Amino acid sequence: MLELKKNAKYALLVPTSMGLRITPGDGQPVHSSDVFRLQATSAETNVASVASILGLPVKVLTTFVKGSPFAHFIKANLRSRGMDFEGVDVEQGGPWGYRHQINVADSGYGSRGPRVWNDRAGEVGRTLNVKDFDLERIFGQEGVQIVHLSGLIGALSPETSQFCLEIARAAKKHGSLISFDLNYRASFWKGREKELHDIFSEIASLSDILIGNEEDFQLCLDIEGPEAGGKDIAAKIDSFKEMIRRVKAAYPNASVFATTLRQVNHTNSHNWGAIMLAGDEWQVIMPREIHVLDRIGGGDGFVGGMLYAILKGWAPEKWIQFGWASGALATTFLTDYGQPADEEQVWSIWEGNARVKR
Repeated sequence: MLELKKNAKYALLVPTSMGLRITPGDGQPVHSSDVFRLQATSAETNVASVASILGLPVKVLTTFVKGSPFAHFIKANLRSRGMDFEGVDVEQGGPWGYRHQINVADSGYGSRGPRVWNDRAGEVGRTLNVKDFDLERIFGQEGVQIVHLSGLIGALSPETSQFCLEIARAAKKHGSLISFDLNYRASFWKGREKELHDIFSEIASLSDILIGNEEDFQLCLDIEGPEAGGKDIAAKIDSFKEMIRRVKAAYPNASVFATTLRQVNHTNSHNWGAIMLAGDEWQVIMPREIHVLDRIGGGDGFVGGMLYAILKGWAPEKWIQFGWASGALATTFLTDYGQPADEEQVWSIWEGNARVKR
C-alpha cells in the first residue's frame, strides 16, 4: 500500500517556519503573569519530533534571521531534538525588518479555556523560497522516505505556497511518500481563496497520506463533511467516514486518510479518538478520556506518531494506535511537542498503563 524509498538518508523531511512560543507557568493567563517560558516551536517540527527523538533521521528545511540570538536559540533546540536543518540566513534589515514569529499561549485551566495570540508580523519564514534549496540533491542524492507538508506553511505567503508545491512535485518525481496535513487557517486564506484552493488541490492530488479535520477538508478542498464542534463526537463517526470516502473519491492517489476526534469536557479533560482509512480498511479509536496539561501540539503528536509507525513498517492497526498515544503524550508536556523516552512509554499510554516503572 505504502512503499518506502530504500537507501534514503532521511526518514522524514519537513519544511517549516520556526518561531518562539511564550507561555506563563502554573496554568495562569498571560495578562496576569510576569514570568514566562520560552520555547522554539513550529507545528511541522512538532510532528517530526516523534521520529527524531526516537532515533530516526529527520531533516528540516527553514530559514533564519542572520545574527539573531533567537535564531541561535532555535538552531540549538533543533540540534537537541536530533534534527538536521538547512536554510538561508536572511538579513534582518534593521529593527523593523524580519524576525521569527511569536506565539503567546495561555494553556488554560479547568473551566477557563486556552487562549493563543499569534504575532507573525515580519515573519522570516514567509520568505521561504524554492530557489534557496537544491531539491535535486535533497531528494535525488540524499533521499527522503516521507515528506510531511502542512497547510500552515502552504498558505503562509505566495512564496511558501509555491515552495510546498515544488517540494511535493520533487518528492513525487524521486519516489518519496508525501503526507499532507491541510491545517486550514482563515486569516491565511483571506483574499487568496482560489489561488490556495488550486495549490492545495494539486498537493493533495500528489499526496499518499491526507490528514485533516472536518473543517480542513471542507474549507481547503470543498469536500462536504460534518458540522464542526458538538458535545457527542462519537455520534458523528459515520459522517466522518462518509467525508473520508468523498476525499478518497476526489483524490484517489492517496491511500491513507486520517482525522482526530476531540471532545472537550474541560481544559484538562478531553475525550480523544481517531479515524483512519488505510487502503479499504477502517481503523477507528473511539474517544476515551485523556488528562491534559497543555492541549497545543496534540494533533501534531498524532500525525508524528502515525508517520513514525509507518516508517517503522508496522501494520496499519498500529499506525493509528501509536498516533493516538503520541498525541495523548504530547498533551502532558509543557512543550508543544511530545518527548517520548522510548516506544514503550507511548505504548503504555495506549494500554492505559500509568503505573510507576522502576
